Amino acid sequence: MPEIETVAARALCALTPPPRLMLSDWIERNIVLPEGVSAQPGPVRLWPFQRAIADAIGDPLIERVTLVKPVRVGFTTLLTSAVASFVSNDPAPILCLLPAEADCRDYMVSDVEPIFASSPMVAEALGDDRDEGERNTLLSRRFAGGSLKVVAAKAPRNLRRHTVRVLFIDEADGMEATAEGSPIILAERRTLSYPDRKIVLGSTPVHDETSHVLRAFGQSDARIFEVPCPACGAYSEILWDQIVWDEGAPETARWRCPHCEDEISERHKAAMVEAGEWRITRPEIEGHAGFRLNALVSLHANASWAKLAIEFAGAKDDPTTLQTFVNTILGQGWRGEGSELSDEELASRAGAFGLDRLPAEVLTITAGADVQHDRVEVTFIGWDRDGTAYIIGHSIIWGQWDDDQTWTEVDQTLLTRWAHPLGGKLGVDAAVIDAGDGATMEQVQAFCTPRYRRKILAGKGASGTRAYIEASKSRTRGRRLWIVGVDSIKSALMTRIARGGSVRFSDDLPSSWYEQLASERLVVRYSKGQPQRRFERIPGRRAEALDCVVYAFAARQVVNVNFDQRAGELRQGEREQKHPARVTRSKWLDQ
Repeated sequence: MPEIETVAARALCALTPPPRLMLSDWIERNIVLPEGVSAQPGPVRLWPFQRAIADAIGDPLIERVTLVKPVRVGFTTLLTSAVASFVSNDPAPILCLLPAEADCRDYMVSDVEPIFASSPMVAEALGDDRDEGERNTLLSRRFAGGSLKVVAAKAPRNLRRHTVRVLFIDEADGMEATAEGSPIILAERRTLSYPDRKIVLGSTPVHDETSHVLRAFGQSDARIFEVPCPACGAYSEILWDQIVWDEGAPETARWRCPHCEDEISERHKAAMVEAGEWRITRPEIEGHAGFRLNALVSLHANASWAKLAIEFAGAKDDPTTLQTFVNTILGQGWRGEGSELSDEELASRAGAFGLDRLPAEVLTITAGADVQHDRVEVTFIGWDRDGTAYIIGHSIIWGQWDDDQTWTEVDQTLLTRWAHPLGGKLGVDAAVIDAGDGATMEQVQAFCTPRYRRKILAGKGASGTRAYIEASKSRTRGRRLWIVGVDSIKSALMTRIARGGSVRFSDDLPSSWYEQLASERLVVRYSKGQPQRRFERIPGRRAEALDCVVYAFAARQVVNVNFDQRAGELRQGEREQKHPARVTRSKWLDQ
């Protein structure tokens, strides 16, 4: 009888599949980070909060994985490791969707190729041109049983040719709708023919109202990472409003437990994170695992609570830097303050300063110019050390846009220097002139090109989430055009004004100027089924002042001024005025 039982047991074992190796375990056994890719090269060691994300990606019962992520939590390494796992263990057509072509190339060169090459299990998986001939390119690789393609969201035509089972989407909030609709939806449609498809979407959120990743997280089982308090043992998600420090000393930052209110020092964080657990807040949702993280649980040395508190202290007074902190450190969407400005309320803030009464704090001046067919309007903005914008004046140069005399007067206006309270004089350090009108573009570029060394730039506004200013990749007859992220600047401007203090107005500005500054409102409209933040003109209002301010803000980005040196130069100018150089008359003149 014992022999029969042994045979039966062996037969049962043969029919029972071996336990599935979790993806987190496979990654730690097989993926090696080379030098140059990681500050800690060698076999991957996942942090506790990374393991559950990896295992969800590898779970065949979970179709979708969404990750709301900050920086400094190792998502790129996790993404590349997951790609390597599919290539090695579950070959299939794989597509990685990134915002731009440059992102695709950088990802392949900086992450995929080095990590694959350093990991013996997958080192030969992607092959090379000698094996595959012309079928392999930098962004398109074939391997036994499948393929890997990395595609830019800005080129939707690239998505039409592909049918894939595994889709990875990174930095979804950096993707904007194209003429064919949302690239995210287009990419997801390429997976419809596979019943066992896998869709992994991760991103740092940008704007709360239009965030792709926050919307996807809202459709998931919404998991949060909780850690135990060393004092009371209760589990909590570490949130920013629970980080406290001594007044004026952010380096003393520590976590206050929301349950027992004990203040926990940084030295306990590693143990807390090691014992942390993901909690599903919407268990009724199946097949869609959603994870939300912030950098407060990151074990990177540069993500200590003290360093993040110091970073916050330096960012909190400027909406631009504060948004970056909220997005990239807290992993939260930004909700701008103020969707519409009141011109009367703005005018009531006017202060006693102007071009002929420069504030002592102003140490650099930029200008923004809007070109109309019968005039050029220019707004001047002064800037202090802390980034406060002082709108110190506005000028109108009347004349036809194609008349040389008009541009001579514009040049003279931009060359003007004004007396400064410290002594000496201060002039315009940089200016951006609107070249967005097709009729006037050539004339504006012809004016700006020979004045490039003075940082007089021809600018063209572009909508969407963009840098404040960047050089266009193309040139026309050697003339450079600068692309201005008008929506980004307008968002920051509205937030600055709503918060008060960081934008100040001269009492020399006429009431019509304030009406023009408040000429647009921020709205959310749906385009091709996707929400988009837009600035829309209030009917009946002109917008020259707003355009000028936007271009002057853009011009500030190209000014690199040493404030201490500038203040010293102005004081030196005062001394030279009080003690003019001694002139000795030559006796030769009397001969």
